[in-house]
Amino acid sequence: MSASPTARSSRRLPVALVAGGAVLLLAALTIVAFTQGAEGELTAARAIFLGIVEGVTEYLPISSTGHLILSERLLGLADTDAAREAADTYAIAIQLGAILAVLILYWERIATMVRGITAADVEGRRLLTALVVAFVPAAVIGVLLEGVIKDRLFGLGPIAAAWIVGGVFILWLAQHLRIIRPGCRLEEITVRTALIIGVAQVLALWPGTSRSLVTLAAGVLAGLSLAAAVEFSFLLGLATLSAATLYELAKNGSGVVEQFGILNPLLGMIAAAVSAAIAVRWMVTYLQRHSLAIFGWYRLAVGAALAIGILLTR
Repeated sequence: MSASPTARSSRRLPVALVAGGAVLLLAALTIVAFTQGAEGELTAARAIFLGIVEGVTEYLPISSTGHLILSERLLGLADTDAAREAADTYAIAIQLGAILAVLILYWERIATMVRGITAADVEGRRLLTALVVAFVPAAVIGVLLEGVIKDRLFGLGPIAAAWIVGGVFILWLAQHLRIIRPGCRLEEITVRTALIIGVAQVLALWPGTSRSLVTLAAGVLAGLSLAAAVEFSFLLGLATLSAATLYELAKNGSGVVEQFGILNPLLGMIAAAVSAAIAVRWMVTYLQRHSLAIFGWYRLAVGAALAIGILLTR
């Protein structure tokens, strides 16, 4: 027997109140972040603000790197070469929070892969192999072309273009998903499918493209179900973000400490962990009943707004 409209409304009210409270809190934090502190200073409010931006956008198909680069520019955290390098490293360092969120939410799946190393779990070994295969292409290309990518693609213009193109693609994909056959479960992923996803992830080296978007789309188009593609995207993100974070901290971690200290970056990581966990759970639940179209429209809106802003400030 279905619930009455009154019962459904009573269940929705707490959710609406929590959502409304979260929006008001984020709005207040945004105002504080943009009005408090000297130019280029990473205050506690700014660190938490950037952590929330990272956590919310990392696993959604809207590009965390694009959002963080834009936020850093607006906050004046990248006005000099030294500050920009430290800010870019900080943006990668707070990914530790997003990594922690997935570790907690998917610890059972991760434990299965660990058991697969000893051949005690066949499905775990299959998934671990798939992740390794998918991880390699972007890792190799990222190291080889790191300088070119940062010099040519970390500007606001390329980010706006990537947001808009990605938005159009998501709207197409949302329509396409209505007519393709149901895909296979994550436990059935093949090396071929993993390689396709891994090659697609190379595209995410362009800020604004979104690693989540390209891996999710490649997974679905290669034969995974939407749920399986989303989960594999999260797990692949765990591997990719971990490697990128450790690599960047080993190179430039001292610069972050010199520029921003220790406490505020730590606050950013905590904020990223909490907001990423919420965003992941929300996305999984949302996609059970809705299409990807909302992310496409969002990308088009922010991409167009950024493009107009660039034109007006020239």
